[in-house]
Amino acid sequence: MGAAFHSGSASEGRAIRDLPELVRAGAASSLIRIPPELDVPVTPRVRRLIDAAPFRRLSRISQLGLVGLVYPAANHSRFEHSLGVYRLALLYLSQMSFDERFAAAVGPRDAELFLAAALLHDLGHWPFCHPIEDMHLPGLPRHEQFAAAFLQQEELAELLQRDWKIDPEELVALLSLPAVDARGKILRSLLSGPIDVDKMDYLLRDSLHAGVPYGRHFDQQRLIGSLCLNETGDGLAITDKGRTAAEMMVFARYVMFSEVYWHHAVRSATAMLQRAFFLLRPRLDLERLFSQVEQEFIAELLPAAEQTAAAELVGGLFGPRRRLYKRLAQFSFIEQRDMYERIAGRPFPWLVRLAGEFAAEASRRGGGPIAAEEILFDAPPVEREVEFNVQVYFPKRNEYRWLEEISPVTRTLAREQFDDYVKRVRLFVHPRLAATLSARGDLDELLLAAIDRCGDAAPVGQP
Repeated sequence: MGAAFHSGSASEGRAIRDLPELVRAGAASSLIRIPPELDVPVTPRVRRLIDAAPFRRLSRISQLGLVGLVYPAANHSRFEHSLGVYRLALLYLSQMSFDERFAAAVGPRDAELFLAAALLHDLGHWPFCHPIEDMHLPGLPRHEQFAAAFLQQEELAELLQRDWKIDPEELVALLSLPAVDARGKILRSLLSGPIDVDKMDYLLRDSLHAGVPYGRHFDQQRLIGSLCLNETGDGLAITDKGRTAAEMMVFARYVMFSEVYWHHAVRSATAMLQRAFFLLRPRLDLERLFSQVEQEFIAELLPAAEQTAAAELVGGLFGPRRRLYKRLAQFSFIEQRDMYERIAGRPFPWLVRLAGEFAAEASRRGGGPIAAEEILFDAPPVEREVEFNVQVYFPKRNEYRWLEEISPVTRTLAREQFDDYVKRVRLFVHPRLAATLSARGDLDELLLAAIDRCGDAAPVGQP
């Protein structure tokens, strides 16, 4: 089933630039200030949405979750991020409204739907959502399901229908279902594509709060000013004036994943949370847990973990003293590729078995008893990042070329190797074991023996 969207038409008697949100964006108005010194203009109907309880909930869910254990200022909220995405949505619409093909395909009704979707796109996220979803455990809901539930609650549903004339199901379709026509594909590319409003905001905002420069060194203004439609008229492209800005965004994304999102200590914390959740899942009411804000979520995990194998994992993350597991080994597409390919993409229960076999083998070969929960394997999830490849339009030649054809930066960093080079397989161990196991000369032998005893397992998503 594909997404269906209302069609805008000339009979509506208005243009995209006449929407109150775009009119207000260019005039003195009610403003919300967000970092870095940015004003978000809000109309009364936008204000009512962001004051609704489901949206206010996002102010108590951090954008980066466990990253804050490594970068202590990275504690900004999904509320702030959502406002940033909405602000960019206004700028995207303002730019694209001057594109005749865009204006012919996307009417004011569609533009309103896009603005609401940009503002509410993270509504279904629960605390530490992505690490838990990446486990692909059976029966786990996706955050899109929670978004649908929140959108259909009386408060938001009434606001969407009364103020925006939007059926909540339209919004759910745009956020989660494949588009089937040019109009839907254009809107989806604005929300989820190589140069979408979400990515444009989180790279800058996450970099700012983490205190690193990597995600801020691309020219947002230049890139937005170069937006246009692609050759087939069903997605975003850029003019040649935006090429350098796009290349810098490619590099920003690569370095942010390398140095922040997949920093080895961040991934240690991620592996600890995933194993703890795997162990505690039978004790947890997931529907209630996923409806909570971050402190409530943590407050439920801590007592649930007491007197269980997950106690040190949860305590090390959320207790009075941070105690992260130590990196013992790592493998990548270019470093010990054979080992990397034997572990990457495997189902999470298989990784748990591998940890148990490794612990047992290491114990058998001397060094004292090692518990299975003291060994963690972190492997890249099966989903790969969106390839950063867009068309570049050369007006003087009336020609479209793919960015990767004309950009060595994009060709090197933004194709499928992006995941392979940045997302490594890592072996983490309890701090008490780090020195002893590091001194051993038989780690690869131990690991191969453990893999052999575990048996083969198809990567997630394969039969």
